[in-house]
Amino acid sequence: MGAEPEIGRAVGSMQAAPGTRAAGLEVDPGTLASVERRILWLATSVVHHANRVRPNRSGIKVGGHQASSASMVSIMTALWFAHLNAEDRVSVKPHASPVLQAISYLLGRLDGKYLTELRAYGGLQSYPSRTKDPYPVDYSTGSVGLGATAPIWGAVANRYVREHFDAEAAGRQIALIGDAELDEGACWEAIADPAVSGLGEVMWVVDLNRQTLDRVVPNIAADRLQGMFEAAGWQCVTVKYGRLLRSLFARPGGEALRRRIDEMGNAEYQRLLRIPASDLRDRLPGDGRGRRELLRLVDDLDDLELLRAVRDLGGHDLGSLVEAYREADAADDRPSVVFAYTVKGRGLPIEGHPQNHSALLTAQQYEELAPALGAAHDDPWAAFPQGSPEAKLCREVAGRLERRGPGKQTAAPEVPAEMGRGYRGETSTQQELGRLLAELPRAAGEVASRIVTVSPDVASSTNLGGWINKVGIWSLEDRTDWFEDDPETMLKWRETRGGQHIELGIAETNLVGLIGELGSTWSRDGEPLLPIGTIYDPFVGRALEPWSFGVYSGGQSILIGTPSGTTLAPEGGAHQSIYTPSIGIEQPGVVAWEPAFGQDLEWTLLHALGRLGQPDGESGYFRLSTRPMDQALVRVPEDAKNREQRRRDVLAGGYRLRDAAERGLKPVVTLVGVGAMMPEVVRAAEVLEAEGNIGADVVCLTSPDLVFRALRARQGFGEGPYAILDALFPPDRPLPIVSVLDGHPHTLSFLGAVRTTPISCLGVTDFGQSGDLHDLYEHHAIDPETIVGSALDVIG
Repeated sequence: MGAEPEIGRAVGSMQAAPGTRAAGLEVDPGTLASVERRILWLATSVVHHANRVRPNRSGIKVGGHQASSASMVSIMTALWFAHLNAEDRVSVKPHASPVLQAISYLLGRLDGKYLTELRAYGGLQSYPSRTKDPYPVDYSTGSVGLGATAPIWGAVANRYVREHFDAEAAGRQIALIGDAELDEGACWEAIADPAVSGLGEVMWVVDLNRQTLDRVVPNIAADRLQGMFEAAGWQCVTVKYGRLLRSLFARPGGEALRRRIDEMGNAEYQRLLRIPASDLRDRLPGDGRGRRELLRLVDDLDDLELLRAVRDLGGHDLGSLVEAYREADAADDRPSVVFAYTVKGRGLPIEGHPQNHSALLTAQQYEELAPALGAAHDDPWAAFPQGSPEAKLCREVAGRLERRGPGKQTAAPEVPAEMGRGYRGETSTQQELGRLLAELPRAAGEVASRIVTVSPDVASSTNLGGWINKVGIWSLEDRTDWFEDDPETMLKWRETRGGQHIELGIAETNLVGLIGELGSTWSRDGEPLLPIGTIYDPFVGRALEPWSFGVYSGGQSILIGTPSGTTLAPEGGAHQSIYTPSIGIEQPGVVAWEPAFGQDLEWTLLHALGRLGQPDGESGYFRLSTRPMDQALVRVPEDAKNREQRRRDVLAGGYRLRDAAERGLKPVVTLVGVGAMMPEVVRAAEVLEAEGNIGADVVCLTSPDLVFRALRARQGFGEGPYAILDALFPPDRPLPIVSVLDGHPHTLSFLGAVRTTPISCLGVTDFGQSGDLHDLYEHHAIDPETIVGSALDVIG
């Protein structure tokens, strides 16, 4: 298995230079190295216990990442114990979660009883989680690439609340990521956004271990990565070699050694970590230029020194790491990235092995590791002795990093139930979104002051123009609007630090990453925001996973997908969303809405805003349309009592729009519509009545999501009200159903279970194409004629 390296190597002075963020901080190198060894032991033990000791009823591998954790131990030891301040926030790469757990235990943030509960129900989560772990976590990680970008958007969110509400400034926003994580497009979309280059508080530390899950990567071109970061305006700091290697470079033959290592492929280098000193003496010099000088240099080293030297990368040199962090801090006008060369599995018997990603130490290897790390395998969770230098350091660091929370905790504003607007003529829900937002500063000023809108270069095409003209664009610095005096420019692009709309580049992942962090300021910064992101509905699928991860992490926001469905007929199949209504039902932590009319949108949007920025809050997803619809169809009751009941029904998931019995007909079928399909549904009911004297009730669903939840609650799965089921589908009227929506028909198939009645589900099941709206409705069989035919079929 290769020779075990010595981990307790000497490190350089930890005393900070005058004027740095950690001025006056002194850490004894020997003590820090001892703490580093204990962190490696604890992280390894957490995974070992979960897999080798704890009873496993299912027999399925519990998992964990001992090798990935080991490569991060030095990086995190130097960061936590010799650099961080209390106001800093750190995102930890998912597979290094045991290291974070070990550090949290040593600092008194994690009860020791949880160390045996990695990946157990109610125990430590597999990856850091703000919402589910039993210890403080700054950023949830686990979805590769998203944890890396979260501190970027966290920095933007903190700046926003500081400039609008005088919130306290956060410190460094730090991401610890694996080099393979840089394969994720989410990283580069964030890095390249123009708004990011001015965020001096952002620092990434890349664990450059040159391995992925499956292999040693043949060529990770650090120089190329550095060039990409620099082109985006980032400062780059590289920590490639440790102090031992650097001292050898200064000796005769040292330049040949440096050249040999620099030119060596990743796989060859990793193999050198797996051989004994006798073989290393022959292989390290190679066969090329400088072999003789290298042989002489190697001959001057004893076996232990040689083994240490080949492993002495900068990412495992505590002193070099601290120096790199301080160098990164010096560039406070732009983001920084530290490339730290490491060895995957450093200090473990599996170090350097090409398949060590999910490898687990055997019981024998674990026992043999203990004395090398100054631990006891039969007492794995032992704390440092009271009064020891290590215990003193842990206590001092815990006090230095103690967080006192936001200085104040502002409550989310009370959102009015309605704004008293009238809706007449023909208009679309997308148009009414723009009008609602533009009128909010007048109708509900405090609510409007907390709203921040975000769009990925689609602000004008999602009807945010009126809102933007009122509140302006938020920017890191004030900028001149050179078109302000142009009479033909309707959209006023005033960029100031007081604006309330944030414009991003065309990257939906950035959009949802940002609204997730803006939606977390109520808990992070004590200042609630009401973030609204607009996106073309077809691209909700692209944004779904990062938005879902933001919701999982505790962010509360509203995502508006508009335009949606085949209703956007001229744009063709590429811009016609089909499955987003189903996504709305299936997404946890979110209420999905698809209002058909302006009044429905007003009630539901205000309600959704009122659910943001609070401990029991939840996010919202709105699916809107550009189809103008006659607002007279909705027939909102005029008397106060019935109007309020209609509002309550709208917020419960739907309402009865047409009652056959009230029209003197015997109801024999219920037609259920959603959103832009309501004119077709109403028209079908009219045809059935006029041509066949057939009574058809019409139900308008504003949230199939809430109706499905009500059905689940009635069946005993989950809690919640379900009276809306009786209101929409009366128990004494169990009628066959025809459901229609501009989306996949299976979305509403559950409605047949409400009264155990036959149901015919109409919707879109294939890619669309450009064309006239009515032609496409006929093509997808969601036109009035098809609805009538389906009604006749289910009636029998």
